[in-house]
Amino acid sequence: MDTTIPDDSDEPLVLIKDDTWKLAAGDRPKAYETLFHRCVSYIQQNGVNQVVIKASALPQGSAAKGGLLDGAELRGVIMCAAASACEIRVMDKAWISRTYKRKVDEILKDDPFWEQQLNGAKLRKGSREAAMLVVAHRNRP
Repeated sequence: MDTTIPDDSDEPLVLIKDDTWKLAAGDRPKAYETLFHRCVSYIQQNGVNQVVIKASALPQGSAAKGGLLDGAELRGVIMCAAASACEIRVMDKAWISRTYKRKVDEILKDDPFWEQQLNGAKLRKGSREAAMLVVAHRNRP
């Protein structure tokens, strides 16, 4: 997702674009390379000056599973690509829950909260967690 953060902290974020990038089928390292270059190009072509990324975390009481490791690899590719083109900030979901005094998953379901937080393009409900990273980053000291 691509947003603009207004200088006035009372103003909602402006959602420019809510898009999903699919990982190419086939050779995984090549797909990561393609995604890396796509990310760098997007940042450079659109004047993105900062990227906020969710920190990797293992669920409590579970061993790491393949899907979790794949997600962590993908975040690593995006972190590396973004860091090569702009400033990045990694946000921890647990920190967000402590700061907002409720679980992130509860915030994601709170329609009135989202109506106050964003203007601009339509935000898909599945993108609320990514948007929450930007909202929390904006309000972080």
